[in-house]
Amino acid sequence: MNTAIIGLGNIGTCVARNLTAGGESIIIADRTLAKAERLAGELDGRAKPMPVADAIGKADIVILAIYFDAIKQLLAEYGDALSGKIVVDPSNPFGPDGKGGFKKTIPPEQSSGQLISALLPDGAQLVKAFGTLSAVSLAASANRSPERAVLFYATDHPEAGKIVAKLIAASGFSPVSVGGIDKSIRIEMGGDLHEFGKLGKLVSAEEAEALI
Repeated sequence: MNTAIIGLGNIGTCVARNLTAGGESIIIADRTLAKAERLAGELDGRAKPMPVADAIGKADIVILAIYFDAIKQLLAEYGDALSGKIVVDPSNPFGPDGKGGFKKTIPPEQSSGQLISALLPDGAQLVKAFGTLSAVSLAASANRSPERAVLFYATDHPEAGKIVAKLIAASGFSPVSVGGIDKSIRIEMGGDLHEFGKLGKLVSAEEAEALI
């Protein structure tokens, strides 16, 4: 299956580096093709740069490594093209609070996973994944030894979840499901299973199972 990463900021770049280091061949895209081409040149021929529309068209799995509000804009433009695909959402609905910190940009009881799920076309299968750790931790903790660190995921589509779990494993982490998309708030920033939430740290698979 073809995997495309849309957005090459901190998270998207880390995921691209980790996946290619794990032997995966991927498609990468950003607002400018030049940015994708520069990163592709660093990834040993395992990443093919494309414009966003082409990347979505070629992919079976689309990782939307862009801000929550940008995902909503992308879905308005390319939503129909995502039908029949696995869509991976790492987003966290937070923005600057004007005081040097961050605040949630949607009501506290809502999750970006559930909101994005409602915006996807029929046939698209959402998996909330790759967003439970910071870019720093994604870069520094891939293939941690002796026990890998966990990346949690949530989905209403078990088969899609298994496919994304294999990508998580290829990227150097242990995949652990928390259940359906209704549980995605737990693995978003501020949630009890996020690095920047109640959990506050990286955990092993054994530790994670005790928390689910």
